[in-house]
Amino acid sequence: MRGKYSSVQITLHWLVFLLVIIAYCSMELRGFFPRSFRPVLSSLHYGSGILVMVLMVARLAGRAIWPTPPIEPKPSPMVTGLSHLAHLVLYLMFIALPLLGVIYRYYRGNDWAIFGLPMPVSATPNEDFAWQVKDIHELVATVGYYIIGLHAAAALAHHYFWKDNTLLRMMPRKKSS
Repeated sequence: MRGKYSSVQITLHWLVFLLVIIAYCSMELRGFFPRSFRPVLSSLHYGSGILVMVLMVARLAGRAIWPTPPIEPKPSPMVTGLSHLAHLVLYLMFIALPLLGVIYRYYRGNDWAIFGLPMPVSATPNEDFAWQVKDIHELVATVGYYIIGLHAAAALAHHYFWKDNTLLRMMPRKKSS
């Protein structure tokens, strides 16, 4: 069995990473921009969120196609179990967040678009429900900061503390000269 993820899996991982940064930054930094620029930031947020969801589904398919390379040296069963739990949470979170966002926008009833394509809206908006969904979306996104931070810290702990190949398995391949 090889020691790294496939190039497709590595590319998808780092694309999701970049899109998550775009999605978070487009909302967190919007206060630094003039109000006239906010529709662009919202559109960027919606588009990157939808792409994250699509790529996460593709990553799930990739997990079914390509075997996971082993961690060497093998970690304890507890570390392995916590790793599987963290990855499950990440996958669920990055699929649920865009879905919650779409549900919010749908029930809010205002026109909106993704990649310039008009999206459907409810003929009978339910703003109370929409705001409840938005609150959940924002809560999950906030928890996401901690989950992402734990994910990154764990990768660094594997590399520098336990000195295994966990981090190296997901790093892009070096081009041969």
